[in-house]
Amino acid sequence: MKAANAPGTPPGPTPAVRVLVIGGGYVGTYTALRLQRNLAASIARGETEIVLVTPDPYMTYRPLLPEAAAGSIDPRHVVVPLRRLLDRCRVVIGEAHAVDHAKRTATVSTLATADEGTGTTTIAYDELVLAPGTVSRTLPVPGLAEHGIGFRTLEEAIGLRNHVIEQLDLASSTRDPELRAAALTFVFVGGGYAGVEALAELEDMARYAVRHYHNVRPEDMRWVLVEAADRVLADVAPDLGAYTVSELRRRGVDVRLNTRLARCTDRVAHLSDGSRLPTRTLVWTTGTAPHPLLTATDLPLTDTGRLACTARLAVDGAPHAWGAGDAAAVPDLTRPGEHTAPHAQHALRQARLLGDNIAAALEGRPLKDYVHRSATCVASLGLHKGVAHVRGRPVKGYPAWFLHRVRHLRGVPTVRRKVRVLAEWTLAGLFSREIVSLGSLEHPRAAFEQAAGDTAPDDPKGST
Repeated sequence: MKAANAPGTPPGPTPAVRVLVIGGGYVGTYTALRLQRNLAASIARGETEIVLVTPDPYMTYRPLLPEAAAGSIDPRHVVVPLRRLLDRCRVVIGEAHAVDHAKRTATVSTLATADEGTGTTTIAYDELVLAPGTVSRTLPVPGLAEHGIGFRTLEEAIGLRNHVIEQLDLASSTRDPELRAAALTFVFVGGGYAGVEALAELEDMARYAVRHYHNVRPEDMRWVLVEAADRVLADVAPDLGAYTVSELRRRGVDVRLNTRLARCTDRVAHLSDGSRLPTRTLVWTTGTAPHPLLTATDLPLTDTGRLACTARLAVDGAPHAWGAGDAAAVPDLTRPGEHTAPHAQHALRQARLLGDNIAAALEGRPLKDYVHRSATCVASLGLHKGVAHVRGRPVKGYPAWFLHRVRHLRGVPTVRRKVRVLAEWTLAGLFSREIVSLGSLEHPRAAFEQAAGDTAPDDPKGST
């Protein structure tokens, strides 16, 4: 189980086997958590070391981002501090730039290397778990970079919430009808889980918020969902996708199927059907693309740019390298010739098996294949509304919404976090929502910089 000394070196203490995990998302976090449990005795004896490299000191539980954006959950309860969760691992806050698996090294930059001006550092490893996840998939749409808003991180979710409330404030205070109409038009591009849930939750929040505005009514707002395919929520049954569209339209949402965003110029969204939508809110949720780090490795990739993996979650043809989740193309043994879908449900299950398989490989035990036959797909459509597909059976309305909450409450790591989320949901059912924009959090030094800038250098009142 221990790594051997290099040839030609004098005998000495055998170095610990180092398992390097790159990525602090579902796969990276849950794999490291599983490893520190499976290898607890080996870690305590100093025979094994687990190192996690991640850009952020926390893991974001993304399925709850829409509820955090809508104010149903405190944003702090959607993230899990990695140092507390992985107390027997070494957490390195940094960015991996390249992997040379032939030499078993990864090139990483950290806050320290950036501040010291040393550039990057090299981390050697014995076993590699490459799980950088994905990045937002963008298209060469004119004006998208200037006006689009993403919805993949907690910062983006809270920023979008602040932005929506600020648009209500703007519409309430302006006398310009064109500005008011643009402020009250919210366009979401992408009909997957992220787009549908984000729109539904925020529309619910905004509908409640306008109760406190004397001159803004729910019917003054215009919510538009743009989807290039002929249906939404591709992972659920077609009848549930149709139900979702009808439910959104019943609430006044303008759902445009078989439609694309052509361009966004001068705060006007131009759609492929010829429509022009003046708007100050354009949310882009059209899917994901493989992380650029994958192309900076010598590991085999598929035509889609994902890691070529076996059913045992090992990188095909690259011993001691492992992958799972969105970054990996894992064969779906229940559907020969296909790969598992890149969503959270598979990522969580694969991460647990990956932790077991790596521990088994280090201890010389046989590995297991990843097989998952029944998939439960759930989506929230706002408070007390949802759709679900459970073992081939469609579920709608309140039961689906309740199932959505139960499923994700089980998925949140640690009992402490589960209790906090459950308490938030309970309190939200007893009290009304807190509707407030904290946009200044995005620029915390703005007020001080303005005050300091307004004080002349030779002004004695400004001296301390």
